Amino acid sequence: MKKKMILLTSAFFMLFLVSGAVAAEWNVPGDFAAIQEAIDSPNVVTGDRIKVGAGEHAGALVTKAVEIKGEDGAAIASGPLHPAGLVQGFRIMAGGGGASIKNLKFTVDLAIMNGGAQDNVTVRHCVFLNAIQAVSNWRGSGWDISHNKIIDLRTWNGGGIGILIGDYNGGTVQDNVVLHNHISGTLHVAANDGGGYNGSGIVLYADFRWGRLGTQSLTHNRVLKNKVALVSDTPDVVDVAAFEMTDTRDDPDSIVIADNAAVSNNFRGTAQQIDLTPDNLDQYNLILMNQGRKHGWPHMKYFKHHRKMFKPHDD
Repeated sequence: MKKKMILLTSAFFMLFLVSGAVAAEWNVPGDFAAIQEAIDSPNVVTGDRIKVGAGEHAGALVTKAVEIKGEDGAAIASGPLHPAGLVQGFRIMAGGGGASIKNLKFTVDLAIMNGGAQDNVTVRHCVFLNAIQAVSNWRGSGWDISHNKIIDLRTWNGGGIGILIGDYNGGTVQDNVVLHNHISGTLHVAANDGGGYNGSGIVLYADFRWGRLGTQSLTHNRVLKNKVALVSDTPDVVDVAAFEMTDTRDDPDSIVIADNAAVSNNFRGTAQQIDLTPDNLDQYNLILMNQGRKHGWPHMKYFKHHRKMFKPHDD
């Protein structure tokens, strides 16, 4: 028995050595002059941490599943250009699924963009200041967007969005979590904005415009315990909703946004609290116990279809 225990202990020790050797820490500045240089280095591998020091830095195209963590108030103030000419912070590209972005301040136009349909990205404890779009997860599943602060938003003939979960390419977008985020301040409408749309604190979006494929299914995404308090400075041009579910076809007979949950959020600080397109999306999604003037309890059709969810727990 003693011999077996020694062998097992040795095995666990070797496992610890192997697992401990996988992750390394790299400093920007220090080991590398820029975040992009660190990501591009062959020495930086999946699971490594890139620590970003005080001051303003350029963002990057993220092509590895690394953790990018700010320290001492590190800020992302520039970065790669979006095709529309806007400045991005981090654009998640092929290979970047599983990356984590934490403890950073962003002052760019499009702070975090999913540019390669990458899954399982974490965005936590970041601050976003006056973005056109703060976190834009197009076509990604399994994202964790939690405990962030988004202060002020602005439009650019579009945008004005805090957190977006969406699809335009006919796939399935599921199992994203938007939890404990605080979105507040003013939606600043551009002087030349044509209007005809709303800004959004948080939006689930199926985009079928201009011949796009929209989504096959936008499902099992959870929007929980967020606080959204936004006001537009020019509501007659572009107003703002705290939470939005939108299928751009506005077809009540073809539902692709279903079985999502918006539960226990505080939308009181926003005049237009919940905006659903088509209007009957509350029959197919769980919209429950949100603080605001409506949609506090689920639509009865959804309640009957999912009655097991509302039974008391055994404990």
